[in-house]
This record gives sequence, C-alpha cells and structure tokens, in this order.
Amino acid sequence: MNTESVAADAPFAPTTGLPGLDAVLSGVQRGDNIVWQIQALDEYEALVTPYAEAARRAGRRLIYFRFASHRPLLADDAGVEIHHPRPADGFDAFVDQVHSVIDATGREAMYVFDCLSELAEAWQSDRMMGNFFRLTCPRLFDLDTVTYFGVFRKRHARAGMEVITATTQFLLDVFRCRGQLYLRPVKVQHRSAASMNLIHAWEAGDHFRPVADSGTVSEILAGSGWPGLEDALIVDHWKRHFAAARRARASGDPAARAAAFGRLAAMLFPDDAGMTRLVREYLELGDLLAVRDRMIGVGTIGGKALGMLVARAILRRELPAVHARLEAHDSFYVGTEVFDTFFVHNGLWWLRRQQREPATFLQGLDEAHERIMNGSFSGSILRQFEGMLDYFGEWPYIVRSSSRLEDRYGNAFAGQYDSVFCMNQGTREKRRAELLDAVRRVYASTLGAQALRYRERRGLLGHNEQMALLIMRVSGTAGRRYFNPHAAGVGLSFNPYPWNPRIDMRAGVVRLVAGLGTRAVDRADDDYTRLVALNAPELRPEHNFGAIARHSQRRMDTLDLEQDHVVSGPFREFVADDDDFPLALFTSREQDGGPVFLTFDGLLERTPFAADMRALLASLHTAYRHPVEIEFALNLRADDSYRINLLQCRPMQVRNADGAAVTAPPAGAARLLAARGAVIGPSRVIRPDRVILVRTAGYGRLGQPGRLAVTRLVGRINRVSGDRVLLALGPGRWGSSDPWLGIPVAFAEINHVAALCEVVAMHENLTPDVSLGTHFINELIEADTLYFALFPNREDNLLDEAALLRRPNRLAELVPDSERWAELVHVADVAPGELVLYADAERQAVVVTEGG
Repeated sequence: MNTESVAADAPFAPTTGLPGLDAVLSGVQRGDNIVWQIQALDEYEALVTPYAEAARRAGRRLIYFRFASHRPLLADDAGVEIHHPRPADGFDAFVDQVHSVIDATGREAMYVFDCLSELAEAWQSDRMMGNFFRLTCPRLFDLDTVTYFGVFRKRHARAGMEVITATTQFLLDVFRCRGQLYLRPVKVQHRSAASMNLIHAWEAGDHFRPVADSGTVSEILAGSGWPGLEDALIVDHWKRHFAAARRARASGDPAARAAAFGRLAAMLFPDDAGMTRLVREYLELGDLLAVRDRMIGVGTIGGKALGMLVARAILRRELPAVHARLEAHDSFYVGTEVFDTFFVHNGLWWLRRQQREPATFLQGLDEAHERIMNGSFSGSILRQFEGMLDYFGEWPYIVRSSSRLEDRYGNAFAGQYDSVFCMNQGTREKRRAELLDAVRRVYASTLGAQALRYRERRGLLGHNEQMALLIMRVSGTAGRRYFNPHAAGVGLSFNPYPWNPRIDMRAGVVRLVAGLGTRAVDRADDDYTRLVALNAPELRPEHNFGAIARHSQRRMDTLDLEQDHVVSGPFREFVADDDDFPLALFTSREQDGGPVFLTFDGLLERTPFAADMRALLASLHTAYRHPVEIEFALNLRADDSYRINLLQCRPMQVRNADGAAVTAPPAGAARLLAARGAVIGPSRVIRPDRVILVRTAGYGRLGQPGRLAVTRLVGRINRVSGDRVLLALGPGRWGSSDPWLGIPVAFAEINHVAALCEVVAMHENLTPDVSLGTHFINELIEADTLYFALFPNREDNLLDEAALLRRPNRLAELVPDSERWAELVHVADVAPGELVLYADAERQAVVVTEGG
C-alpha cells in the first residue's frame, strides 16, 4: 500500500477503547504515541485489549509488532496483522524491519508494540532502546497513526527513558499500591485539562477516579516504588554485567569467570570468527575489565582497537622478553553506541541510511558532512570526554577510527577512514573543542565518497558499519616545539619485496622512518623510507653510498605544538635543537666532516631492534595463522635501549578491488600471461583497463636513438592515461641507465602504472638481469607498483602476444605523430574485467587471464 493511502473510508476517530480513559486524556488524537510504563505485563494487556477491539470495530488496520519473549498481547486472528522483526539481528536491521512495515502500511493505522524493555535486553543498552523510539515515534506521528508502547518501570537507566519521555506525546505511569491500580501522567503533550495531570484510580470496568487530596496522593506516591533522583539507583546493563564479572573474577570459580568472559567479549568486540578465536585464546577477563575502565560510552570498541589489544596479549604470553620492551598501553575507547546515538539525535540517521542503498549511496554527502561537523553530544558523553582530557593533560593524542568492519580477516579498510592528531594545547575549552571536532571528522569520514566506494566494491554497503574510536597518546618526548617519536614504521610478517636472493621472505620486513609514521604508511611526496629485510637488515638495493644518500629520507613529519598542526619539513631542521635525538644510531656519513644521511645503520647494527621485530612479527603471524601487518613507534633512551609502541595489528590483506581474498585464477581461465620467479610487492588482484606492450623483438633491433624515443613515448602514454589502470610490458630492465639493457624510463614516466612486467629478453644474444637490486626498485616499492619478471624461455612462463595484438592499437589516437612506432608499441584498451591479473607474492607467481 502506498504510504499516503487512507486505511479506511470512515473518518478516523482515535480512541483507547476505554471512554473513561479517553476522558482523562482529553481525547486521543491522530499521531499520538502512548507509552505505558508498567509493573507487570497483565497491566499492559488490560490496556491493549480494549484498544485493539476498538480498532477492529472501526475497521482500522491494526499492526502488532511481535518481537519479545513475553506471551503474546494479541491473538493471531483476522483482526490484526502481526509482524515479527528480530532484535537479535541488530539495531540497524531491526529499525529497517519495523520501518519497512510502517512505510508500506501508510496513514491512519493503529499499532501495538511488544514491551520495549526487551529491546534494551537484546542490545544490552537502554540508550539504544531510546534511540529506536526516537527514530520510530516521529514517523508514526507524521502518518497520523495511534500507537501503544509498553516499558517496564524501574528497569531502565535515565539515558534511555529521557529520550522516550522527550519524544512521545504521552508517557503514563501504571502501578499498584495496596492492591489498587493507578494511572499517573508523566508527560501529556498539547493537552490542557484540570484533571488530566492527577493520579487516577482505575476502578471496576471503565471508571477512572481522580485522586485530588494531597494526603492520599502522598501516600500513593510513597508506596509507588518511585526510583528517586539518583541515577545510580537504576544500574544499566553494562554496569550490571561488569559488576558481575568483577565478582566472578574475585570468586576464583573458573566456570563463572568463563561465563563472564564470554558475555563481556560479545559486548565489547565485533563478531568476526578469526578474531573471536584469538580473543578466547589470548585475552583474559582482567583485560576486558580494563577496557571498560577506559571506555567512553558503551558498544563495541571496533576492529582496530581489538587488533591492538590482541597483539599485545599474544606477545605477553608468547614473547615476554619483547613484550617487556613495549610502551605501556595508554589509550581510551569510544564505543559504537556513541556513534549511533550521535547520528540519531542529530537527525542524521536517515541520511546515513540512504548511503546503504546502491542507487543513492553517493547522494547527500555534502549535506551529511556539514551536519555531522555541527552535531552535538550528550552531557554524559561530554563529561567523559572531559575526564579523558584531564587524564592526558596537555599531552598530544590521536583520534583513530576503529570501525566494526576494520582490521578483520578479509577487509582491512586501510586508509579509508580518517585519523586525526590533536595537539591538545591551551585552555580546557580549546582542547575540548579540538577533541570534539576530531571525533566529528572521523564520524564524517564514514560517509566519505572514498570509504563508501570501498564498501560498494566489496559488497559491504548493506552491512551495519558502526564507528568506534581508539584515542591514543602520541609517543614521543615532551618539552620541545616539535613532538614526535624518534622513529616509526610498518612491519609485515611476510616480506613481499625479495630484491636480493639472500632475503628470506618469511622473516618479515619493516619500512622505517624518522618522526611520525605517516610517511611509512602513505607516500606523500618523492621522499623515501628505509626498507629492512629482517633476516638480513644490512642489505640495501643500492650498491654505493651515493645511491644510498639519494634514496634516504630527507623530510620528516612531526607535530608543531606552537602552530597546532602536523607539519612536514627537513629532517635536519626538526632535530637541530633536539639533544636527545639518537643521531649516532640513525645517521651515517660517507667520510668525516661530510653531510649525514638517515640510514638507521647504527640502530640495525648495534641494537637488537631488527631481531626483536623479526621475533615479534613471527609470533603474531603464528598466532593469527596468517601474515600480519603492524604499525609501531620507536623511542630510544640515553643508553641506546628503546621502547616499541605497538599501535596496530591486522591480517595482511590481498589487494583486490572486489574484496575476494584470492590470488589464484579460476580453473580453466584462458591465460594471456604467466610468470614465475621474481615478484616484488604484496599479493593483489588488478583489473587493468589499458595495456602498454613494447615488443621485444622490434625493440632489440633499435639503435640508441630509437630506444630513447620509445622510452619518451612510453612516458607520454603514461601521462595521458590519467586514472586508467595500466599494465606495462617491455623487454629488459625498466629504469636502466643503459638503453642496451632495457627501457631507460625515469620513474615519472611510469608513475601511473599499476603493474610493470620486465620480459627478460632483448634479442637472441642478450638476456639482461632483471631490475632486482637496483635503485629503481626503491621507486617501485615507494609507489606500491607491482613489479614482476617474465622469463620466456622457462617452461612455466608464457606471454600470448598475439592475443594482445588482436585488440586495436590506440597509440596514434592517444599520442599524435606516433604512427611510426605502431608496429613496436601497442596500446590496447580492454573492457572492465576483461583482463584480470593475479599476483601471489608468497608463491612468486603472476597470472593474467582473459575474463574473470
């Protein structure tokens, strides 16, 4: 039925079905939501029954939402339409199930809901019960319906009941005192009658007698079980469960402890099978209680926070010597309920809801962002935020996303959501405003186009994505204008960059930078990181100090506490006044008196850092049963000892546009290319839509001027290809300084290429070495370009050049005046998904198939 349709031809005359009660309420009106606060279910039944009979007599559609475990309020007969939404499916799904019925039913219907208290139990949150009401009541009001809700007295914390009270038109307290049933209006909106706000005794049949004398009223209220003014007298679900868990821990009863652990883990952590195994194996009940002590609001703490906690727990048990070198964990958590409540109470829920639909997920994003950045928080959450600020003092911290879907097996969400550094300097008011803006920014990033496209590609738009926050103290040494850890980086338990035969890929790798780790995570300019193969940390792709100097880090990221933002600038400038910076361990020079360069040689040669990181990554890899990726910060002490701050741990992901964690092509797929033996870069799946092929035989016959001309032509194709996903194939070394050994491109001439293939043949008399061990590898690694070599003379390698040449050559169209090279350089555009590249770093294999 259309939402604007009329339920019946007769005029809608709302009623409770009890004329005496209608008189007390000065009539029921269209749009009224009536909440009955009851002591026992039979009281609610006594009110629902005449209301339902009146709906039947009037020929009105009567909708009953049956979701609670209590006995049914209405029988399944011809006079009622019963729907069964499922609270166990979660808040988002339950809202959708209820509202789809409401929208389909249309105007002027009558509704009965089971007792709402069941929702608070299902979601372990009185506030989420209130949030459901906040979303549902206005919609029913707009459709001119009349609706009955029940909620049990003295069961819910003020945070939930305040929302219901503020939203409904009627809140009526029903209770017994000395055997008599009474009705007391708590809220009556838009009505005015002298007797309306009096207590009424519900006597035989339909008679409601007002209680007018003060003595009797006082006696009745004194015996009504009124909860009083103190919030703590009604303890919410979380406080009850955590208090019970503390008692179980103190009891020494293993069964009680196990039951408490399981209950708290389900409340705190996202539901993910792989992570649930690690939680059960490595976390302890005390760990969960410690989380609650540092938690703002309630709800899950998200995937990123869970990964960090689990990783620390694994090292605590499996590698205590390295665990002793970790900085103490000093973070706070903002639960997902804070996020949900923020969106509900700032009128953003339905804007967010449309982003779950494929047809509308990119609509209204600017409006949503503006409204999020102007949104407000509840008083209780603000007080908790202020308590955290008082704890941190003026120490910098970072507000990090920790969504329900982040850092899971299968979906990393790496870089999709914002993290915001807070300098945390100045007055308490200024620091609070900075914190709230940071929280809003992370919340807003959930509705950013980049994150939504990521979810859409992975089939996750319809999933309930909730944002928790991990608020972490920034590692570093206070007392200077510039604030940062001495070093930071990213570690992988499986090394996908085997540029030298001595590298053991299973020993892991670290990308290391001085200052904040932002440079190790995302390359922001043409600077470099130090790549450390952990089984041979002395190895570098460069062969002399000049090359090492050219590919060393020059710029550093730091917090400028005076200017209140993150800055990038020359490393030497930022550490010039820092007497504590470990220059001797971090820098090298070619000769005495020469300039120093960031090499980290001393750190790697004279401390156990590389061995510790290798052991740390191996331990996590073993526990996860999967390669892992970590983020860390590092601070040195005066005696060259150090502390590692483990910031994040997640399963290492296959980079795949549609989310499937596979690196092998489907059986029977036609192969355009197969290569084994030299793959540089993490495993991934790429769907190229343009292929650049420099044909081996023709290139091998060219002289030097011709080879240089072809090289510049490749650069021009790269520039005009824009956002195309490029696969480039060509003979010999790409980036070689010697045109006789390959294609001497500068990196800027292939910087848009997603995957680069070196065909290891020039002509029959020359088979050059591949680019492994050259400075060019640095550029490829920093840009995250997949490199692989193809050896045509090996049995397990192939290239179906003819299949590429059958596709039209777009060279002349893309680059005018290039016709003379059309026999040598072939540029083929392919339809989406027509070619698929599967790269498996662990097996050192690449396959390109035609079709999926």
